[in-house]
Amino acid sequence: MDTRSMSPANDRKSREIAARLRQLSNREREVLKLVVEGHSNVEIGRRLGLSPKTVATYRSRMMQKLGIANLPALVKFAILAGVTSLH
Repeated sequence: MDTRSMSPANDRKSREIAARLRQLSNREREVLKLVVEGHSNVEIGRRLGLSPKTVATYRSRMMQKLGIANLPALVKFAILAGVTSLH
C-alpha cells in the first residue's frame, strides 16, 4: 500500500485541487477536458457548437480562474484533478 497518498499534505493538496476545479463552470470544465486532450479551439468549437473565439475566451477565463499560465501546467492540473488521465 502506498502510504504517501494518505499523508495530510497530499490530502490537503487534493482538497485544494478539488476546490479550484469547483470554481469552473460546467462549460469551462468541458473546454478544459477537450483542451488537455489536445483538441484545437476550432475542433472544440465544432463539438460544443461554439465559435473558436468563444472557446478561446473560455480557455483564457478558466486559466485565469485557476491561476495557470501555460498549457503544460493546465495538463498537470487536469490530471491531478481527475479530469483526464495519461492514457
